[in-house]
Amino acid sequence: MLQTPTSVASPPAQPNHPISPARVARFTAGAPDIVCFCHLVWEFVWQRPQHLLSRFARHSRVYFVEDPCWHHDPADRQIAPHLEIKVKENNLKVVVVHLPRQLADAEAEAVQERLLHGYFAAEEVNDFVAWYYTPMAIGKSRSFRPLVTVYDCMDELAAFAFAPPLLKAREQELLDRADLVFTGGQSIYEAKADRHPAVYAFPSSIEKEHFAKARKGLPDPADQKAIPHPRIGFFGVIDERFDIELVRALAARRPDWHFVLLGPVVKIDPATLPRAANIHYPGGKAYAELPAYVGHWDVAALFFARNESTRYISPTKTPEYLAAGKPVVSTSIRDVVRPYGDLGLVQIADTAPEWEKAVATALAQGQDARWRAAVDKLLGTMSWDLTWQRMVTLVQGALAAPE
Repeated sequence: MLQTPTSVASPPAQPNHPISPARVARFTAGAPDIVCFCHLVWEFVWQRPQHLLSRFARHSRVYFVEDPCWHHDPADRQIAPHLEIKVKENNLKVVVVHLPRQLADAEAEAVQERLLHGYFAAEEVNDFVAWYYTPMAIGKSRSFRPLVTVYDCMDELAAFAFAPPLLKAREQELLDRADLVFTGGQSIYEAKADRHPAVYAFPSSIEKEHFAKARKGLPDPADQKAIPHPRIGFFGVIDERFDIELVRALAARRPDWHFVLLGPVVKIDPATLPRAANIHYPGGKAYAELPAYVGHWDVAALFFARNESTRYISPTKTPEYLAAGKPVVSTSIRDVVRPYGDLGLVQIADTAPEWEKAVATALAQGQDARWRAAVDKLLGTMSWDLTWQRMVTLVQGALAAPE
């Protein structure tokens, strides 16, 4: 039954004091630099780090340090370690260290640390906030002395495919160093809350105006317009978290439904993906393109497998789909069930027969004005701007705290 979103309680980790515009203004007026260490590539899928760091870059210099680029080709073995700097919007620069493959891990970390120290000295990066998405970056940054250290734990990386054996130990080291720990959802907050004295839950948020464009009749993209309806759509990374067998079974049961799966395929063999006349892979799309694709779907889907790699995820695409005005069906991912499934805003199903029923319900729900009003009421409490402002308030407090 559809419930009103007023019953959603604020996560216990959210700061319970009001956001002070004056405090945010003081932070942004003389904001320290942000040095972010991330396992994701800036130009890859637009996710939480891009949403938050692009906002910091409106007020501070931001240095987004990616994992190193390894040169495997024998012809490149003699390449000298060096930095590549990519200048992005506002005050944001992407920093990539290029390394020859023959370097051992410890040596590679030492080289990266030396190059980064040299670069930041030349840039006069003195007072800065260290912002970590990957605990593995501790190996190349132990000697740094930030004003404040933030660990924004958006995923349980140790549960992902090909996770480094050192990751758990590095995470504990990062937790010992961090002043603040933010989590990408309520489930992962609950897993980390007793491991640090200052853990705050910041679930996935939304740029409503961007995805609301899908409601305004954008032209159907050329590589999608010939696909028949009803269309069941998904966008995101297609990796070990994607339930391949569910899509295979569902497509076989309903050959009249067409499945549009947008996104890059990583960490899994593309040959294992289901292939059928009603399954379509248009490839990865830029963030700016997504509303046009979603706007011409009939149902948006979260085809996540239920395994260790999805146990703590809080999919950003849930509110994005809803902001686009699309009814949603998801597998029983905990941070989708709470609150979206509990409120009747998203249909929850796991098996192919359950999905058949849930999609039918969702198709009807998409025409329900009460459902849309309830969705918009909940989304009205969420935004990446608000998430960023709350984080700024906490960082400001940490900066002002006595040493």
